[in-house]
Amino acid sequence: MNEIIFIIEQAPEGGFTARALSASIVTEADDMASLHQQIRDAVACHFEPEKKPKLIRLHFVREEVIAA
Repeated sequence: MNEIIFIIEQAPEGGFTARALSASIVTEADDMASLHQQIRDAVACHFEPEKKPKLIRLHFVREEVIAA
């Protein structure tokens, strides 16, 4: 595996949640810098060193509501 993709969403209570698409990895953090570190740590814990992805791709999802 060369890369792993995470879906990033703003948490309702504040901060961010990250969920991997191809692995059972979910993490959260209060700010973006902390989220980056949490994701790196979670990926390192989930994969053996020789199977760890070389790239982590973050896909941001933002929900917005407007009046009709």
